[in-house]
Amino acid sequence: MAGAGSTDIPSIESVKAGAVEYFKKHFGVTPTTAACAPGRVNLIGEHTDYNDGFVLPMALPQVTVVVGKRTDSGLCRVTTLAEGVDEPKHVEFPVPNKENSLHPGSPKWANYVKGVVAFFPGKYITHGDRTPDVSLPLGTALVSVRYIVLNNYLFLNNKASLWGRHGSSLCASANTPLGVYVKCTNNPTNQPTVCVHGMFIFCRSMDSRPVAMTDTKVAILVTNSNVKHELTGTEYPTRRKQCEEAATLMGKHSLREATITDIEGFKTSLDPESYRRIRHVVGEIARTEEAAVALENNDYKRFGELMVQSHNSLRDDYEVSCTELDKLVEAALEVDGVYGSRMTGGGFGGCTVTLLEKSSVEKAIDHIQKRYKGAATFYVCGPAAGATVLSV
Repeated sequence: MAGAGSTDIPSIESVKAGAVEYFKKHFGVTPTTAACAPGRVNLIGEHTDYNDGFVLPMALPQVTVVVGKRTDSGLCRVTTLAEGVDEPKHVEFPVPNKENSLHPGSPKWANYVKGVVAFFPGKYITHGDRTPDVSLPLGTALVSVRYIVLNNYLFLNNKASLWGRHGSSLCASANTPLGVYVKCTNNPTNQPTVCVHGMFIFCRSMDSRPVAMTDTKVAILVTNSNVKHELTGTEYPTRRKQCEEAATLMGKHSLREATITDIEGFKTSLDPESYRRIRHVVGEIARTEEAAVALENNDYKRFGELMVQSHNSLRDDYEVSCTELDKLVEAALEVDGVYGSRMTGGGFGGCTVTLLEKSSVEKAIDHIQKRYKGAATFYVCGPAAGATVLSV
């Protein structure tokens, strides 16, 4: 779905065709296997996942595609078409066995592939040549090389069913190689999110329920600030540690078990910064639960109010927003027909997500472009299908 000023989203077939053509050119043979996983946007529920809370994401039409072919070389050779990743873009490594194990290294993007190969739940690993391609720029909080994880699970085990509980369990297991092979505490909902096109996820149990978004009169506008999204610094683990320490202090397994009354009772035992951090998390868990019900009831006004509350809390209490994201949200909320807007993803750059009337999309894009000092990129999106194996 595209509008004036928005960026066209390549179709799955066109992305696959580009990957297949490049594979032929680079490896000299035709691939025999392909898999696809969509990007995702979190409508609400930020920094609640690692606190056993709730999240409400939606799969997007933008995709990551992986194509490949089995070889007998004993090597996995991987190349990427993605822009913005570290060099080199072509790597090869031996298939792990009892004598030889894999280790993370450089380039960083290849570690997502290595991690899946190293931890794949099976006795036999298919040797392979692969090339991943993506239809969104990296660093946007919508799609990143971590989606190669899900694609490579599909590549290695194309009989897996990725719908419902089984899909969540399979994808959640991909969190293990990410934690080992990449120096970033991975969001545990990234892989499950892309298995179903829209869902309310219980991060403690990894259960979920679909949340229908079938009203053709509303739309989702994703706006990329084009400020690089990066979660490998100290900000993310510091906040996570603050949450864990606060939960322990209150005698809770996680902040999922805490209430606003609980944290007010411990306010004098917490430093002011930690208090603000957990106030966001506990409030966001409650907001997300209410938002899912509002969306199911087509109560867009209330859903939009909760989105704005979420952004303000992320900005003021969790302090993960930035000037660019704040400006984008502020500009969006000035447009008639906009229900709500907020930053989405881990923060420190990336994107905003806006719920609005479909008839207001062009007006919103035009207004945001005039108000935002940077070069924003717009994607008008609807819910998309989940991860799947593709024919080649």
